[in-house]
Amino acid sequence: MKILQCHNLYQLAGGEDSVVNDERELLESQGHEVVQYTLHNDAVEDLSRVRLAAGTIWSRKSARELRELCRREKPDIAHFHNTLPLMSPSSYHAVRAEGVPAVQTLHNYRLLCPKATFFRDNQICEKCLDKKVKWPAIQHGCYRDSRSASAAVAAMLTIHGTMGTYENQIDAYIACSTFTRDKMIEGGYPADRIHYKPNFLAADPGMGSGNGGYAMYLGRLSPEKGIEVLVKAWDQLPNVPLRVVGKGPLQAQIESLNDRHDAVTYYDWVSFPQLGQLLGDAMFLVLPSMNYEGFPRVIVEAFAHGVPVVASNIGAMGRVIEDGANGRHVNYGDADDLARVIRELMDDPEQVQRLRQGARESYEQFYTAETNYQTMMSIYRKASEQFKQSPQHQAKTAASGQTQAVV
Repeated sequence: MKILQCHNLYQLAGGEDSVVNDERELLESQGHEVVQYTLHNDAVEDLSRVRLAAGTIWSRKSARELRELCRREKPDIAHFHNTLPLMSPSSYHAVRAEGVPAVQTLHNYRLLCPKATFFRDNQICEKCLDKKVKWPAIQHGCYRDSRSASAAVAAMLTIHGTMGTYENQIDAYIACSTFTRDKMIEGGYPADRIHYKPNFLAADPGMGSGNGGYAMYLGRLSPEKGIEVLVKAWDQLPNVPLRVVGKGPLQAQIESLNDRHDAVTYYDWVSFPQLGQLLGDAMFLVLPSMNYEGFPRVIVEAFAHGVPVVASNIGAMGRVIEDGANGRHVNYGDADDLARVIRELMDDPEQVQRLRQGARESYEQFYTAETNYQTMMSIYRKASEQFKQSPQHQAKTAASGQTQAVV
């Protein structure tokens, strides 16, 4: 099979970019050919606001390039990841016009929320969920703290919703969590076309030692990740060792926590081998996120090392983390509850050991490359069948048959 992989790269590489690379390597390892069409957000700096807004809604350049690429490479499937802002939904129309089924992975909630996170003013916000026109996002300047940028994304969603792009031009959606799938269905998307496929880890690192005696946070240091909750909790736990790895707008708060408590160690960057060692030696991972999350890749990495996860009991994490089996739930936004659960775990090594075994079993059962590959192939087959049943394909097939009959 030949797969056309389409992705608009972010200015700061993150988990989504890693997933794209992992899927490409997985497909190629199974003998498939992967052709990539990528754009990079650095190009945004060269565009005027008007051109960027227009291209966000309909990129003629991307549509033209993708049609040419499909004619030349003749892929069996076009698999899209991020299309904002340079690729645009015109890309779906382009590949399907060339007879190629389209698959879209839902790494976030962009099709329902212009900001993509359902998070505003340090709390969950679903004001745009059931609205065809995403006025609240424009009013609050949710996307990039800009009303004009939010208006462009809202216009994209409204126009393509009205055109039927998301209903008729995408043959299969991939939801990284069952929560994402349910939320998309709640937002009006077709249930029979939304398929669950979680993130995975390409290479199995094996069970870590877990004997480091510390908790760990790994991720972006930003409000939606619950950094303020983490800081408040650790001010109650000054003697509990904590390792923090990451960067972001709330970095100063972590640096201050590091200065206040000798048990806290902050790394703004570590090498990949060092990161694996730190994670493998951790007693547990802490993810006190304030938003729903899509499916943090770090959860799979932790499970693979046999590291249980302490996470907020909302969104995707509330589904992926099984309280008492592979991790622990804490109340959303509750620093006191987080501190309570951390104390319990530090005082109960037998519980930690049970959770470690459960975390590793979760990885082996659900998140290996082998399992993920079989799921992906199944979704590709379903997308192809969906495309064959589409009016667009049937009309094209009928027209082709009439032409052959005349000849």
